[in-house]
Amino acid sequence: MGHRKRDEVAAGFAIKRFLPWLGLILLVAASRPVVGPFLAEFYALVRRPFWPGATQFEWIRQAEELANHERLIFLERENQRLKAMVGLSSVDSTAVRAPIIGRSPAVWWQQLTLGEGASRGIQVGDAVVAPGGLIGLVSSATAHTAQVTLVTDPTSRIGVWVARTSHHGLLSGLGSSRPVLRFLQENPQVVPGDVIVTSPASTLVRPGIPVGIVQGVDLNRLPAPEASVQLSAPINAIEWVEVWPHQPSPAVGP
Repeated sequence: MGHRKRDEVAAGFAIKRFLPWLGLILLVAASRPVVGPFLAEFYALVRRPFWPGATQFEWIRQAEELANHERLIFLERENQRLKAMVGLSSVDSTAVRAPIIGRSPAVWWQQLTLGEGASRGIQVGDAVVAPGGLIGLVSSATAHTAQVTLVTDPTSRIGVWVARTSHHGLLSGLGSSRPVLRFLQENPQVVPGDVIVTSPASTLVRPGIPVGIVQGVDLNRLPAPEASVQLSAPINAIEWVEVWPHQPSPAVGP
């Protein structure tokens, strides 16, 4: 009997010692404003050793740079769209504005006919620019009309330049909506979204005219990589263009 009495006293004493802690637990459970911050602080202390290190921060930085690059691409496209809505904005006071009066489905991505010609000063070799960028060169002209060979024509070859990397390439038509850009270097360091303009070294057209945006890159092509290009100007939807007089490069040497 003495042992049982001592056990009952000990159990009662243990319960009395536990009651304050039980009350505290119930109080915390009943108070929602306290639970959130308390658990958050506890979680933060536990997770601190697993916070990102230098490698993870580098991944985050690269992801942020990619996101910023994509935003710039979006803004550039939106800028081109707004320019198309307000019409052409000539950079040359001698440019001739001309309507498109003829297109054949058989050569839709190769040629078109303009409603202005030699009587307005249009000559073979003049650049033809639509809202957004270059679309082709004048290949022949009569007094009141002109034929344009588009940059998408299989015979078209125009020197271009990747603005971001300063690498040169040759834009060649394929007879479809997207020409191909053939680079002159084995490692052009080009990525989708890079802007393409006419080359400073081109002898056909003046430099810096927008042409398009790189859509995809094939690094396994030999002897040098290639890229598909989305033209800045919507060739299949334009009705008016500007014809810029050809400015040949100055002669080199005496």
